Amino acid sequence: MSILNEFNLNIENQQIHLSELHQYDVELWIKREDKIHPQISGNKFRKLKYNVIEAQHQEKNTLLTFGGAYSNHILAVAAAGKLNNLKTIGVIRGDELAFNLDKVLKENQTLAQAKEFGMEFEFVSRETYRNKTSDSFVRELKNKFGEFYLIPEGGTNQLAIKGCEEILTEEDEKFDYICLALGTGGTISGIINSTKDYQKVLGFPALKGDFLQKEVEIWTNARRNWKLSNDYHFGGYGKFNPELIRFINDFKRETNVLLDPIYTGKMMFGVIELIKKNKFPKGAKILTIHTGGIQGISGVNKKLRSKNLEEIQL
Repeated sequence: MSILNEFNLNIENQQIHLSELHQYDVELWIKREDKIHPQISGNKFRKLKYNVIEAQHQEKNTLLTFGGAYSNHILAVAAAGKLNNLKTIGVIRGDELAFNLDKVLKENQTLAQAKEFGMEFEFVSRETYRNKTSDSFVRELKNKFGEFYLIPEGGTNQLAIKGCEEILTEEDEKFDYICLALGTGGTISGIINSTKDYQKVLGFPALKGDFLQKEVEIWTNARRNWKLSNDYHFGGYGKFNPELIRFINDFKRETNVLLDPIYTGKMMFGVIELIKKNKFPKGAKILTIHTGGIQGISGVNKKLRSKNLEEIQL
């Protein structure tokens, strides 16, 4: 049985009190999914829970997945494998990283921790990575590593969505709005599938473009109680600016909640901007979802430090 089943999932909803929102007649809360586990936190735990169980059911002793050099998903899979005595393989975008791996591991905490958890890396070119889902490439991987249980980049598949459908509880039925960030669309799909008809779901994509609309539609059984707000990606995936970093630090000072700059920080910035623009009705109860990702802040701070910019205060 998966060790993930033994995690404490008594997740608290914390009310957020910000001085700049005192004049607005709304309630703002955050679900602290970031507290589930140091490495397998937030939606990463939710997406992996049933996939690990399925891998064990299929009697596969190896998990293989894909990601970039700073991927929270890569580290989460490595940690989940270690806890469940499963081998893990990470197919990493960027074959140049293999040229001086010792130096990379000294500078990249994400990959270093994944290696400590026993993950084996396969570094591939960006061109090869773009074709990572092709049958021919998967066959090559099986020829090299043997049989494995494949988890998609970002972790989104039907079992991941099943796990994300468990994020909301009966306690959350009092909320009018559920807000969260999204990358591949799996987490928001699970949320949408588990909401009541009177609840509205608002997603904040971390990537540029409107392609996620169709992705979410595939997984959500034609439900229409949701929409995406594409105005708060700060330039695209992995992009951020001094305004966002200041916001994250100010938010931490007032609430003692640390947000990541790739996903949840952008979502919370957008929610607060929409509150100040009176986009939520008076008396609205808003629940935001903290999807984790805190471990990636060290890599972000390294980039900020190299440019002599304000860092995120841990």
